[in-house]
Amino acid sequence: MEQLVGTGVALVTPFKEDFSIDTIALAKIVNYCVDGGIDYLVVLGTTGESVVLSKKEKQLVIDTIVDANAGRLPLVLGVGSNNTAAVVEELQETDLKDFVAILSVSPYYNRPTQEGIYQHFKAISLASPKPIILYNVPGRTGSNMLPETVLRLANDFNNIVGIKEACGDMVQIMRTIKNKPADFMVISGDDFTALSTILAGGSGVISVLGQGLPSEFSQMIRFGLEGRVKEAFALQYAMQDGMDLIFKEGNPAGIKAVLEAVGLGTAVVRLPLVEATATLKKTIKSFLNTLLKTVV
Repeated sequence: MEQLVGTGVALVTPFKEDFSIDTIALAKIVNYCVDGGIDYLVVLGTTGESVVLSKKEKQLVIDTIVDANAGRLPLVLGVGSNNTAAVVEELQETDLKDFVAILSVSPYYNRPTQEGIYQHFKAISLASPKPIILYNVPGRTGSNMLPETVLRLANDFNNIVGIKEACGDMVQIMRTIKNKPADFMVISGDDFTALSTILAGGSGVISVLGQGLPSEFSQMIRFGLEGRVKEAFALQYAMQDGMDLIFKEGNPAGIKAVLEAVGLGTAVVRLPLVEATATLKKTIKSFLNTLLKTVV
């Protein structure tokens, strides 16, 4: 799927001080990403705090992003759960006309075997009217979807078109890239492995920091895809502290502090997450000021 090559961003759900959804800020973030050169947008992922949104609120987020985007960028919808039947039901009930694909996380908490993971995604594949991007994030799910399972799914189901790989292990990522079908996408799910994944043969990234620094991040990815390694790494090193800072107190607390610093909404998150501390916010502002002097 050529339209999903490059830089995607996992959009936050901005909140007002009363914890209600700030649709004005969300629309501004969408425009900021579009203007900054982002290639596609991921809606209602983990970064969007989807687990603490009601069904009605999720629809409000979808409607706001679809309206603000106005068809400019491809949209991917997060549809995942540790309850296979619930994912199948959601796919059957959700209007997916505005989305080019879905992003579905490997089952969390249950910690299924590799066969359980395979059967979970088999059921989703059979139910989904849209292409599927698998999502492996062992740090959150408690289980690691191994390359053998990813490749088995990629070979067995035509509508499983890629994986967002956030294992943080470049050896594992390279094993998948080495053996994948030609048209299967390996997409970095971590900002810090994005450039390395691309240089190893991956398709791009679904980024968190990218929505705070869309111009710089998308340029780094373009350089990587073009083989302009020196220029790409210059941007990688300029942004590297930011990649660490946004996860220092959890996601999306950090990226919301970045967005607050650039004037795109508040840093408010919903419990059980808590807002970034004043110390982290100060450090993030310092990083942003330094970056602006470094990147021309």
